[in-house]
Amino acid sequence: MNSSNHRSLQTPDIDPATAGPHGGFTSTLFVLVEPSHPGNVGAAARALKTMGFSRLVLVAPRVGHVKTDAEAIAMASGADDVLACATIVPTLGEALAGVQWSVALTARTREYGPPQMAPRIAASEACRHTAQGDVAFVFGNERTGLSNEHVERCSALAHIPANPAYSSLNLAQAVQVLAYELRLAYLGETVDVPSGEGLGPRAPSEEIERMFVHLENALIALEFLDPSNPKKLMSRLRRLFARAGLEREEVNIVRGIAKHILLKTSGPGD
Repeated sequence: MNSSNHRSLQTPDIDPATAGPHGGFTSTLFVLVEPSHPGNVGAAARALKTMGFSRLVLVAPRVGHVKTDAEAIAMASGADDVLACATIVPTLGEALAGVQWSVALTARTREYGPPQMAPRIAASEACRHTAQGDVAFVFGNERTGLSNEHVERCSALAHIPANPAYSSLNLAQAVQVLAYELRLAYLGETVDVPSGEGLGPRAPSEEIERMFVHLENALIALEFLDPSNPKKLMSRLRRLFARAGLEREEVNIVRGIAKHILLKTSGPGD
């Protein structure tokens, strides 16, 4: 299934009363990366439906027939429609195609990566970003969570502040917590956030990834970045740009700089 399918699939009907500001309920994707247990996928579908959401994306699930798995259907418990409409893609990059802003859910502190925020703040931020397009909340595998590479593809991090003596949350429970916070935010129950007026269109995920490839090539051409000993340079730059919240025109400026560096050093860029 190609990466654009999750934006065009028919999704279960949403009560108009839950449309939320800027269509937040229909503009929010919940992405599960490499889920291992079909039952957790079904339970996550149930968690979404109880909060008024329906857009579920599965990245390389360990069980290929998860949407028709008996345990998944049983755990969905009436949210069979959300499960049946889930999109399956092979990579996180394809899951985030066209997404304007994304949040990686992580249970542990990362030395590098995008800015971290509490779930309630992330939900409030999502209200602002849905004004310009889709947003995504990304959850990792039940055993290993998200890799650093997955985390660095996202715009922000969120951490559920559970009991430090026993902070283990089931995948579906984590989805439920975020879906609840998003529901409150979209229904106007949380504090107001800036509307974002005067800002240009946010750059979608795939354009930002192409910018990083272009920039990395330019830095290598300048001999500023040694590919054999990168010293986390690109990770630090990703963190810097994630804090900035890149607009499409800003991405074009960075790519223009990279292009001219490559022209001056080794020839045309990509």
